Amino acid sequence: MDRSRVLSALLWGAVGFSAFLTLVQGYALVVEPLVSITQGVFVATCVGAVTAVGAYALEHRLLAWMAGRVSDDPQSHDGDSKSKS
Repeated sequence: MDRSRVLSALLWGAVGFSAFLTLVQGYALVVEPLVSITQGVFVATCVGAVTAVGAYALEHRLLAWMAGRVSDDPQSHDGDSKSKS
């Protein structure tokens, strides 16, 4: 198991956890509370776990796909830095 992939996935999970709690809090401030704080933390934990698993499973595939797109992209400007539109 690659340690850097695990760390990256855990950090993405923390981002998902925080983003969900931020959205719930924002909604509660503007409209009305959707869930209790306990329910919000539980759902945020689930969102964080799904985000971490998804990041672990897909991150290396997305990086390989993006690297392939960059290497297959022909030089559209023939070395000229000016836009030709």
